[in-house]
Amino acid sequence: MNIILFGPPGAGKGTQAQFIVKKHNYFQLSTGNLLREEVKLKTPLGYEIEQLISNGKFASDETVNALLRKSITNLKYRDRIIFDGYPRNVKQAKNLELILAEFDQSIGHTIFLNVSKDIVEKRIMGRMTCDKCNMTLNEFFNKEQIELHPCGKDHLKKRKDDNFDVVVARYDTYMKTTKPVLDFYSNNTNFTEINGADEIEQINNKINGVLNV
Repeated sequence: MNIILFGPPGAGKGTQAQFIVKKHNYFQLSTGNLLREEVKLKTPLGYEIEQLISNGKFASDETVNALLRKSITNLKYRDRIIFDGYPRNVKQAKNLELILAEFDQSIGHTIFLNVSKDIVEKRIMGRMTCDKCNMTLNEFFNKEQIELHPCGKDHLKKRKDDNFDVVVARYDTYMKTTKPVLDFYSNNTNFTEINGADEIEQINNKINGVLNV
């Protein structure tokens, strides 16, 4: 079954998705990673995406949908996908249903990590991501892990869009465009809300409880 993992920027979606991948043999489809990979390729589309992201804005639905479809067509990940950061609006939610139906797939669980704006700000301002293994750590909360990181701490980088003004802009954009998607899914029996302010292990245990039902 496929999973949608929701939450504002900095809610810990990426961290929890990594746990699910390891424990339940899933494929994490992060629209953020798809977009950043396109930026790395230095294509005209990648340049447009970089300008949007650096200003706290989101890529267009058409851009995200094209990258998404390319990944879903890979049958290796059939019914084992975690949608991390997608859909961001109701239009994308409806589009996702159409794409999945086309490949005879569906959403098994929708999990929402609910986190306040204050906590999001603290998490994002300290966030560092390894440019080799994509592991995310926090310079305030994971000092020992950073020193002992297997890839070397020099590979841990801060994202260009992780500054206070951009954080606020991204959170406000999320509340305006993505929150309505929760109303789209919240009446479904497979919708679960989890307190994203809990400790990482507590959140992970709750998610495992949902997936093992």
